[in-house]
Amino acid sequence: MRNDKFFKVGVDATNLRGGGGVTHLVELLSAAKPAEQDIERIIVWGCTSTLNLIKDRPWLTKRNPKALNKGLLKRSFWQRYHLSKAALDEGCDVLFVPGGSYAGKFHPIVTMSQNLLPFEISELKRYGWTLFALKLLFLRFIQSFSFQKADGVVFLTEYARKAVLKVTGKLHGQTYIIPHGLNSRFNRRPKLQRTIADYSVVKPYHILYVSIIDQYKHQWHVVEAVTALRKQGFPIVLDLVGPAYPPALQRLNAILDSLDAEQDWVCYHGSIPFEELHHHYKRADLGLFASSCENMPNILLEMMISGLPIACSNKGPMPEVLGKAGIYFSPEKPEDIIHALRKLIESPLLRMELAQASYERALVYSWQRCADETFRFIAAIKQQHNRAIDV
Repeated sequence: MRNDKFFKVGVDATNLRGGGGVTHLVELLSAAKPAEQDIERIIVWGCTSTLNLIKDRPWLTKRNPKALNKGLLKRSFWQRYHLSKAALDEGCDVLFVPGGSYAGKFHPIVTMSQNLLPFEISELKRYGWTLFALKLLFLRFIQSFSFQKADGVVFLTEYARKAVLKVTGKLHGQTYIIPHGLNSRFNRRPKLQRTIADYSVVKPYHILYVSIIDQYKHQWHVVEAVTALRKQGFPIVLDLVGPAYPPALQRLNAILDSLDAEQDWVCYHGSIPFEELHHHYKRADLGLFASSCENMPNILLEMMISGLPIACSNKGPMPEVLGKAGIYFSPEKPEDIIHALRKLIESPLLRMELAQASYERALVYSWQRCADETFRFIAAIKQQHNRAIDV
């Protein structure tokens, strides 16, 4: 006989296929201690590739309806018309939707905002009247609808919460800030900082920028800044790592062809597996992050916990995350990037102080904390829903 004290949580992973959303779910469930919140079972609905990444646990059930291995339309149809019944059949008391978009009828639900791009109009304009821009506008509509009907919404930063609420207005449900955690493979204490005179053309100073090549990431401005510093005699090179949005890659290649056609001081490594990323942080001397739109800048966190001194964009939630532990610049002004990089490159003492400060600041971001706070919030929403029914 089931103890009414305990309850079941359904997790809608129907549209989580890769990237940060899948990483979040995998790490969240890996760190979860559901019994501490009186959760007896967690049931996850998702595609085969996503479910295969999630570790088997005694309290975890994985469900893989055939439709979830199909295209977006079939997955969305299944979520809209079949997920609610599937959750009820499993005895779920609350549904968690980490992907953010949900059009079904199940209640209570807790959803999550993980993509801020659809809600930042100034960033949307960078894509013009393209199919991608239309997809973002549709995502803005469906997620606004989901957030409005949700009983609880998780945001990753206070900046993101304010940006979304500026579009949606006040939400019906509760909101809670729960930042992501960090994988322990990135943890590396800051190394001793050397003077720039210790570097040379043969053994250059490595600046690392990890991120998708995209319109709001401004890699071309970073290339312009590094090129200018090279002309000033600094033995520096730039390593770019990440996948690419094709139109943005074309723009980057045009800059590279004009400034460093032989890639003597700029190396684009392309996309690499997440499991290998920490090796690039280990080889770097300085981390740079030039994005102008983020929900939760995970790459910035990875640089922080990797012990790197950091030059960072002053846009979005970056100052909220990095605090006073970095040197900021406007990502759309190459001269501003030059000033920030030069300030760090010329002062090993400043680099050491900031690297230590950002490393210590990053230690609070753990997946254990993320999991504990997430399932505590889910439990609170479930209890609130039960009280409302009893009234």
